[in-house]
Amino acid sequence: MSVTLHINGHDEEIANLKSDNLRDALRQAGYVSVRFGSHTGETGAAAILLDGRLVSADTLLVGQAIGHHIETVECLNTRVGQLHPLQQAFIETGAIQSGYSTPAMLLAAKSLLDKNPNPTEDEVRDALSGVLCRETGYVKPVQAILRAAAYLRGEQLPPPPGPLVVDATYSAGDPSKFGDSDDDNELFGPEPSGGSSSPMTQTQSRLRTGIVLQGQTPETNIVGKPETKVDAVKLAKGNPAFVDDIELRGMLYARLLTSPHAHARILNIDDSEARALPGVRAVIHYQNIERVKYASGGQSYPNPPPHDQVSFDDKVRYVGDRVAAVAADTLEIAEAAMKLIKVDYEILPAVYDEREAILPGAPIIHDETDTVGIHDAAHNIVHHILAEKGNVEVGFDQADRVFEHTYYVHQVQQVPIEPHIAISWWDADERMVIRTSTQVPFHVRRMVAPLLGLPAGRIRVIKPRIGGGFGAKQEMLIEDIVAHLTIATGRPVRLELTRSEEFYSSRSRHPETITFKTGVMADGTLHSMSMTVLGNTGAYGTHGLTVLTVSGLRGLSSYNCENRKFDCKVVYTNIPVPGAYRGYGGPQALFALESHIDEIAHGLGMDPIDLRRKNWVQAGDTMPMAVLLSEGEKKEDVEEPVILSCGLDECFVQGMRAIGWENKFDPAWRTVPGKPHVRRGMGAAMCMHGTAIPGLDMGGASIKINDDGSFNVNVGATDLGTGSDTILAQIAAEVLGVPLNDIIMYSSDTDMTPFDTGAYASSTTYISGTAVKRAAEQIADQVRERAALMLGLDEWRDIRLENRMAITPDGRSVTMERIALHSLHQQDQRQLMANASFVSSASPPPFAGQFVEVEVDTETGQVTVTKMVMAVDAGVPINPLTASGQVEGGLVQALGYGHCEEMVYDHDGRMINTQIGPYYIYRANEMPDVQAILVQTHEPTGPFGAKALAEIPKDGVAPAIANAVFDATGVRLRRIPFTPQRVYEAMRAN
Repeated sequence: MSVTLHINGHDEEIANLKSDNLRDALRQAGYVSVRFGSHTGETGAAAILLDGRLVSADTLLVGQAIGHHIETVECLNTRVGQLHPLQQAFIETGAIQSGYSTPAMLLAAKSLLDKNPNPTEDEVRDALSGVLCRETGYVKPVQAILRAAAYLRGEQLPPPPGPLVVDATYSAGDPSKFGDSDDDNELFGPEPSGGSSSPMTQTQSRLRTGIVLQGQTPETNIVGKPETKVDAVKLAKGNPAFVDDIELRGMLYARLLTSPHAHARILNIDDSEARALPGVRAVIHYQNIERVKYASGGQSYPNPPPHDQVSFDDKVRYVGDRVAAVAADTLEIAEAAMKLIKVDYEILPAVYDEREAILPGAPIIHDETDTVGIHDAAHNIVHHILAEKGNVEVGFDQADRVFEHTYYVHQVQQVPIEPHIAISWWDADERMVIRTSTQVPFHVRRMVAPLLGLPAGRIRVIKPRIGGGFGAKQEMLIEDIVAHLTIATGRPVRLELTRSEEFYSSRSRHPETITFKTGVMADGTLHSMSMTVLGNTGAYGTHGLTVLTVSGLRGLSSYNCENRKFDCKVVYTNIPVPGAYRGYGGPQALFALESHIDEIAHGLGMDPIDLRRKNWVQAGDTMPMAVLLSEGEKKEDVEEPVILSCGLDECFVQGMRAIGWENKFDPAWRTVPGKPHVRRGMGAAMCMHGTAIPGLDMGGASIKINDDGSFNVNVGATDLGTGSDTILAQIAAEVLGVPLNDIIMYSSDTDMTPFDTGAYASSTTYISGTAVKRAAEQIADQVRERAALMLGLDEWRDIRLENRMAITPDGRSVTMERIALHSLHQQDQRQLMANASFVSSASPPPFAGQFVEVEVDTETGQVTVTKMVMAVDAGVPINPLTASGQVEGGLVQALGYGHCEEMVYDHDGRMINTQIGPYYIYRANEMPDVQAILVQTHEPTGPFGAKALAEIPKDGVAPAIANAVFDATGVRLRRIPFTPQRVYEAMRAN
């Protein structure tokens, strides 16, 4: 049967029933910009315009759209090479990260601007409120829509100003300079022209990013410039780019049967009725899939122990654990078959709290005999991590004051708008191809091979664009399931998690109970510090060892201290499995540490920032805990790493100025006129993170020249929407002296690109960027040699490359195209190409100052975050536009972590808020003012002076809110999130 729909101005006959889901029907008709985020429409990813009104195709049937005008983002795509003003503005302002929700945002903007050509910022935010974004912080999309509105009104606009670059106004090491009453022009320059009546002007002045220069920076043409993303056009147009944007003949649809019990033994599975259902092609479970032990965390070889998982087990350890999988002709048949599988469970006692799991008599979660590497399975202790520098007990005896506080950090989910999805098939050579939304394609290939009984060389893993990862996709999570089903059926198989499954069957952040005990001298010098942690790794070990190790490293490296000790137990429980999440142990540690430092300062009667400044690390200091808590094989006689670049002083000066820190000392500011029950406060936190995993993370790159003088750059690095393809292209273009559009990027295909460990540990710019730079330098020398040959020169080393030309010292030149043609076709022919790889022994830390302003309703406990400022030292930002976007997006995720997001369970271990809404995520119209400041230093070990940026925005918001709430109310909360009930009860108990 077919129906006719009016789509993008044309009547179109589609082969669907009136009862079919409209989102699925539009995608089947080729409108792949309409994307799945949930079945109930909360994400807005499936937004369309129905008679000009923004609605979700998730919740509409085909029959409901008959007779109406449907618009998808493809309606903006008039022809190849042309952009609608909305698309142009989104590209110019850097409003696109992964691009998964970009079509929905563009349609929301179109609906608004069709009715209101001159909207205010608040009206833009309201229009975007139905589309969730986990990446941008909504800052740049708002800027883009206001810019597009000006285009559509016929206004002539200059190029977007981008982040401003100004000289530093503060000399590092002289904190007395803070407090100068300079206005914001010193940092952000004068207001744009156009008058205060322009919404666009108001927004530019409110949301601009600043860059503060500190020290010498390199002179560059492409690097350090706000270039637009190399993949922006296809994302703005909604072109096929993601895992699900392909069609394979004969594809089957898979569904996953998961456990309804937190802890149970499977006595038997009867799948006979499911197999007998017409259209069912395979049912797999522990009775027909070989038991091969593995660890699912996407980490370097050898994967950290224990290998405590199998594809399907005869025991389930949390609600949402795997039981079986079905492949069928349609998703509906697979759903029906799933309900026909009969599972006989023996329900076992369960434990959810890490403190209870280690007590005598607690249920033993891993009692199997074939898992090795568990520290103490009888007490559910997966690992015991112990490291000490000096002697903390002696240090406590020597200290003038000792402070001890315990903090609790909870479990949250990454909530990528694109859930996990994978498609597998046999190719023409009978090799297994897995197209998957992963951060670690090379790790997935290595890890899935033994589970399938195939050599790695017979497996190809392709990572297309990803609709958000944030660590959840640093895992071999569902790739083995689709591949097992392809082996069983011989056909392509597609599996996509539902939104509920993404919550309880994916990965999340580790809950931790953290106790800091610190001995302090009378003048505020930190002398002895211990950090004791119970980390909850849920049902499986996966990232438990490394996340908790990083918690110790972050918690005990930010401040100089003579004696330090980390004592951590990583504990099994029956909650859904935590794993990697942006920040990777840092946010947990920094919430506790930066709250603890504030408490020490108040106990000593010191200013909290003065106490921090007195003790924080600086350039020239060593990081002893980095040796004691390093990942990978421990080596003897390793020197303590030395910090070579640090803009921390400047971060605090600029951040304090931007948030108006002096206001907190004004009694009049602390109350809200007309609201005597509301109190204002400010809080700060110092952040320090890492750049890649030294000695482990490795990236490769290959570059070749084409006939027209353009270059192909192939990298294994994985772009999650972070802009890494663009950054790596900028590095290559800078070295080769060509514009960015002469670089053609291809990434993340285990057959076609060099090896790369993947997108995690804030490593891509530093590791993969250095590999690209080295490969580009090699091919640049080859270009110079060829130019010298063409010009009859003996010496080539002083030839410079710029503006697509090789130019000699005497001014003669030859174009890159002529060089390419000469080398490929004319004389001494050869392909100019180069390969390089890089692994670093260093991990230079980025630094940041985080500042938050809050209002607390003392009658209800409601905390409203009104302003967030983060000043970050990430070395030289290769692309300030994408860098500022990373900070803005990370701050909003961090705000959710500290303020409102929480995975909540009933007494039986079932998560009760498995939908967005009950699991609360900030929307565009709920955002505080967000300001990112990039303090530019020069890291000598990084490509063009760069170091990491992506994860540090997650570290400081939660403790800054805690410190701000204390500043406002005098109440100290040591548990997040700061829900109204929790804050209210704390105030009543104070």
